[in-house]
Amino acid sequence: MNISEIQILFPRPGKWEEFTLTAVYQDADGYTRIDRYTQDEIPANQAPAMESVVAALVGLGEDWQAVQVWAHLMTATVYNEDDPYTPTGQRDEVVLDVEAVHAETGGRRIFTASDYPAFIITDTAAVAFFKYFTKQ
Repeated sequence: MNISEIQILFPRPGKWEEFTLTAVYQDADGYTRIDRYTQDEIPANQAPAMESVVAALVGLGEDWQAVQVWAHLMTATVYNEDDPYTPTGQRDEVVLDVEAVHAETGGRRIFTASDYPAFIITDTAAVAFFKYFTKQ
């Protein structure tokens, strides 16, 4: 069983260029590893995938600003467009859960892919980003 997660903390909501990324995963010996990175430690070739995560967060709107994100790698079944009951394969996708703070009231709320379908990121770069940091 692979227990992997990426947590992204934005200390100043709405300031997407400043964050701490924490990767939680099992190493080859089965031990849980926790690796932390700042925005300056993200390799340049991984930056476009981080941008796709930020693009999904911007969809929250101005009232809510993300402060923390949990990203999980999921496997989805892909169905035939002409026959939605016929599966044609599977694909990996990154699914986000987002804790956000309300700009006016300071209230907090968790948003999921049920609230925002854009929190399901099927972009291959986002999947590669997740696998890179969780050593898969």
